[in-house]
Amino acid sequence: MAAPGGFAKSRNIGIIVSIGGTFLLIFVFLSCQLNRSFNDQNNPKMWTGVFPAGLLSLGLASSASATLLYAASYAGTITTLSLTLPDGDAASATLEAISNSTDCGPNPSWLSLDYSKSFLFCTNEGFDGPYGGLTSLSTNEDGTLTLLKSLDVIQGPVSLAEYGVGGHGLAVAHYSGSGVSAVGMTPEGDLLMVQNETYTLEEPGPNPSRQEASHPHEAILDPTAAFILVPDLGADIVRIYQANADNLTLTPIAPLVVEPAGSGPRHGVFKVVLDKTYFYLVSELANTITGYEVIYNANETLSFTELFVIPTHGEEVDLPEGTGAAEIHLSPDEEFLIVSSRWEYSINITNFDPSNSTEIASDPLITYSIDRKTGALTKVQEFAAGGSGPRQFSINASGNLVAVALQADGRVVIIDRDVETGLLKDYLAYVDIEGEVTTVIFYEDYHI
Repeated sequence: MAAPGGFAKSRNIGIIVSIGGTFLLIFVFLSCQLNRSFNDQNNPKMWTGVFPAGLLSLGLASSASATLLYAASYAGTITTLSLTLPDGDAASATLEAISNSTDCGPNPSWLSLDYSKSFLFCTNEGFDGPYGGLTSLSTNEDGTLTLLKSLDVIQGPVSLAEYGVGGHGLAVAHYSGSGVSAVGMTPEGDLLMVQNETYTLEEPGPNPSRQEASHPHEAILDPTAAFILVPDLGADIVRIYQANADNLTLTPIAPLVVEPAGSGPRHGVFKVVLDKTYFYLVSELANTITGYEVIYNANETLSFTELFVIPTHGEEVDLPEGTGAAEIHLSPDEEFLIVSSRWEYSINITNFDPSNSTEIASDPLITYSIDRKTGALTKVQEFAAGGSGPRQFSINASGNLVAVALQADGRVVIIDRDVETGLLKDYLAYVDIEGEVTTVIFYEDYHI
């Protein structure tokens, strides 16, 4: 569906045909063919030879661009979405569901794409137990998905990270199962269990309703591809593993202890600048962002120097009880950092349905610029996410589009983004999806 609101200039994404680029190709092709063609003046098929059918069709094609996205929902579906952005007419952008798959299981929670292999991975939390699931699917050009393999795993998988030689391993974080798994993958997409680690707490944390057990929440591959980091919301630590690139084993080493106690670390992201590596951690329970400088030690361990702890909004604000920070990402140029906050209902926006005058209560996406020398953050903007519960969001490779998974509203929203300033500008399109939307990702050869 197209989104209401002001005009926002779209940029080319996905599979796009540029008329200007096409005529440049035609000119180059002509320069190689004209002499031979003009020597055969009586040949009535000359222009067919000079302009191959495919090239002619490209030149006449519409400049509208389209790309695919995948969205997961607790309703038990992976929905393939088609986003179309007519060149120069962002107001006519559309987002529509073109395919659905139920092969992930009843409670899909996370999606990860290996574009080079045409594999999509999905985690199923398995609310009804006793197991969760990990599924590999093959992506098809028409947007459909073909089941390759389903594997029973520890209950509650909520995130995974690809690692190992050729990306043949998957590290999986299990929230309700209090564990971390290593899974091997064959070139055909088969899945094989390599290792399981489960954890218990000696006593509940400061927030006993949420920290009654270990709750690993995300698996993150470090920039050197030698370590897997797993923020554990229940234990107030980031678990760290040496990742064997060959046999995929994960060896636990000293964790990062997150202060203050009760923070509830959820997700994190790395940034490398020359000889420095930064790690930014968003904590759900404390609603904070913590910045660290990462030290790679000679004994193959990691050390962290805390640089700052700031509220997710950059300054202290009164937040409703139950507010929970969720996702954190860097922009593709790594100049900006964006976090999402849930259950605030702090911004009212015009309803996407033009026939409905009731405003939508939205949570915010909060953008920061990053100081390359110090790693410090400066708040740039707060922007309405398009509804309630932005559990996860993705940024496309060009950096000009943000797709938001709105868990509470059952909606995916596409937001126009200014690459230079980092500012989110307008809603381009949206689509309603049955159930609680947990993840949305672009079908691109790009990992955020």
